[in-house]
Amino acid sequence: MKPPLLLIGHGTHDETGAAEFGRFVHRLRCRLDGLPAEVSGGFITNARPPLGDSIASLVARGHHHLIAVPLSLTGDRRALGDIPGTMALEQERHPTLEYDLGRPLGPDPRVLKLLAERLADARAEMPRFVTDEPPAEIAPGETAVVLVGHGSTDPAVNAEVHRVSRLFWETHAADLLTVETAYVSHTRPGVPGGLERCRRLGAKRVIVLPYVLFAGGVLERIWAQALAYGANHEGLDIRCAEVIGDCEGLADVVIDRYEEALAGGGQSSAPAARRPSAVLPVTRPFPAGRMPHVETGAGLVTAIAPRLNTSRDAGAEPPSPGPLDSEPLGPEPLGAEPLDSAPLELEPLDLDAFDAETLDAETLDAETPEPQTDGEIEADSMIGVAGRGEAGEEPRGDAPDGPLAQPGVASAV
Repeated sequence: MKPPLLLIGHGTHDETGAAEFGRFVHRLRCRLDGLPAEVSGGFITNARPPLGDSIASLVARGHHHLIAVPLSLTGDRRALGDIPGTMALEQERHPTLEYDLGRPLGPDPRVLKLLAERLADARAEMPRFVTDEPPAEIAPGETAVVLVGHGSTDPAVNAEVHRVSRLFWETHAADLLTVETAYVSHTRPGVPGGLERCRRLGAKRVIVLPYVLFAGGVLERIWAQALAYGANHEGLDIRCAEVIGDCEGLADVVIDRYEEALAGGGQSSAPAARRPSAVLPVTRPFPAGRMPHVETGAGLVTAIAPRLNTSRDAGAEPPSPGPLDSEPLGPEPLGAEPLDSAPLELEPLDLDAFDAETLDAETLDAETPEPQTDGEIEADSMIGVAGRGEAGEEPRGDAPDGPLAQPGVASAV
């Protein structure tokens, strides 16, 4: 029996969206019943059933390996929630639990096809008129689309919605005037801003196309903003399309994400020791003829260090040439000139300059040049400062008070 599919939804206070989510889970149960594989779903916050209850129910039925698929069109962690953190908490409650996390749904060519179907339905719907006059003919070149996403504080997520608009225009709406992008909240332009841009471009009809999975509060806000704009622009034909919704096309995309994660294409929660690809060493080849004849993993500096240490004795003779100098290891590249096997001639070192007893903090400070900068650099604007992550984050409590010692630089402390 295959591992169960766990659908993860973001929290919603709207009962309509939660009910449609439940109907979609039931559709997938009917689709995957022949595999066979169980299907469950839950919300991270603000809705029932909670994700923890769904996981506890699956574990109680003997399932310890899950395939989790975020039911989201974007990878916005701030909107959907911290899925890895939530799943890590569930693993603490259920120590035997392991999971593979699949990719979000969009942008997928089948999702764009579903959007095209919703657009076609909105274009075919005839508006109701009080008079008996026939409606004016509006050409496709005078029709525009405003694709509306949720909106996020993450610019990368907003750029992803803008990319979907461009893909949709070129693949399914090339005959239309334009496909503009708008957002419900958190960023600009809003729905009125997208409609205004279409009007200024010469559109006589604008179709508002929600880039949303299920109906609910978000869809109502999109329609309310569109109707408020249309009340002040009576000459503009504004129509609102439906959401993608619970349908077979959306179920096909989710099942493909499930099969992809099951085949190893998702993010696994298994320890790194169980994944050989995660522990493969990264090596950099040495030039031909200069491969050090030392232990595995030792580099050029490691091979030369013993020779430098033995030369500290004033009366010591220079070491005899070793395998590093006389025996080139490894295959010679085709067409390469043979390397000179004569021993390397090293210039004598001034040992007095490296006497540790003569060095003190004042000498080090005096000989260490200050970095030259074009101007003052504030600590808050630097990335990599001790105790900070990205720019603008609060300092961590475990950060040291002073600067960290850099590797390869003598410390005066």
